Amino acid sequence: MSSIKPEPANQPTCPRCGGAGFFHPKLADGRVDYARVSSCGCHDLITGEQKKAKLFEYSNLGPLARMTFDNLLPEGRSGYKTSQALFRAAYQAAKEFGKNPCGWLVLIGPSGSGKTHLAAAVAVEQLQQQKPVLYITVPDLLEHLRSSYNPSSETDFDSLLQEVRNAPLLILDDLGVHAESPWAKEKLDQLLSHRFNRELPTLITLLPENEIDQRLQTRINDPIISRIIYLETDQEVTTGYSWEPGLELQKQMTFETFDWKRVNLPPAQRDNLEKAYRLAVDYAHSPDGWLVWQGVTGSGKTHLASAIVNYLFQSGKQAMFIVVPEFIDHLRSTFSPDSRVSYDRLFERVKTAPFLVLDDFGEQTATPWAQEKLYQVINYRYNARLATVITTTRSLEELDSRIRSRFLDPKISAPFALTVPDYRADRASRSTTAKSQQRSQSKRYNLRS
Repeated sequence: MSSIKPEPANQPTCPRCGGAGFFHPKLADGRVDYARVSSCGCHDLITGEQKKAKLFEYSNLGPLARMTFDNLLPEGRSGYKTSQALFRAAYQAAKEFGKNPCGWLVLIGPSGSGKTHLAAAVAVEQLQQQKPVLYITVPDLLEHLRSSYNPSSETDFDSLLQEVRNAPLLILDDLGVHAESPWAKEKLDQLLSHRFNRELPTLITLLPENEIDQRLQTRINDPIISRIIYLETDQEVTTGYSWEPGLELQKQMTFETFDWKRVNLPPAQRDNLEKAYRLAVDYAHSPDGWLVWQGVTGSGKTHLASAIVNYLFQSGKQAMFIVVPEFIDHLRSTFSPDSRVSYDRLFERVKTAPFLVLDDFGEQTATPWAQEKLYQVINYRYNARLATVITTTRSLEELDSRIRSRFLDPKISAPFALTVPDYRADRASRSTTAKSQQRSQSKRYNLRS
């Protein structure tokens, strides 16, 4: 291909739009406003079919035009729940982006995960709306730019770069592939910095193992402009059967070590604890829907939730245990330039885990930002019907109304209030009582002696 935007044969090129059918208007000071697109009058002189043909030629989509949302499975082709949930989120995000491109959408996933199909489907959606879109792979772009240096080339380097930089919607496939040379990194930095500064709609796909330049990484991770979506992963095969560092105590909390017979409790409380225990055991055998444990600190909520996770690990199943206040702190820390974990990767892992425990829910700082992040997690898992256990010391009336309504939905959630007192305080009390009894017995024995 000699040019990204070939011109139809036997048709004169419009000096204003170059045949694309659109142009960027100028601001009052004479500078070009790349954030806006105006239709060119030359298109009023051609038929609807000719307009479609011109837009299709400009798009550079070629045979990928067969890849649409209609022939794409919304859950992808993976047999794993986690990957299906990830792809479902990517599918929905791409559809929304195709209807109304705004900011940047970054799709990250391994080869064969469906990134290119989603990207092409977005382009097709735009073409169906008769809107301009330019699709190109990074290897092809770099090849075109290099070839434009050739004196015999019919394409001028500057005009080619300007065309890509200022495309109303740019789809850049396979970022990071064949872009290791300083020259390639510089050109991509110029391209993406230009689009970033002008907030031009851009869709980018890349492999998870690709390491891209730090400047590009900063732009891609910008939470205001960019939205990152992770597609299918092989995480189910390689990880998920062990506790994260810092959760050694929870690792010891099993059904075998749970004292559900606490004989010193009144019969009603002992019955309540036994019901909670049996509910947890039944749920562990077949996790489905939500369990919401509510009770005072030390009532056994965390132990039961941890026991479910340990049971799943022993069964070779994937699970994630999150202490909510620490999770919020982790999310905040990812915004630090020194963070090795991206915000989106951590957030997506928690949102889409096939089984998730949210421990100490409601103990986090009640800032609007924290509330919104937790609502996004809860709402996603609610809509996706992903198995979830929540523990909280708060009454449900104290929680955000949007979250409370999901916790109370009988179609998915089973709230259970533990009415037993703090086990640790109770154990300390029993220990004190036992020592007191021992001293009394000892005194009686001494007296008799």
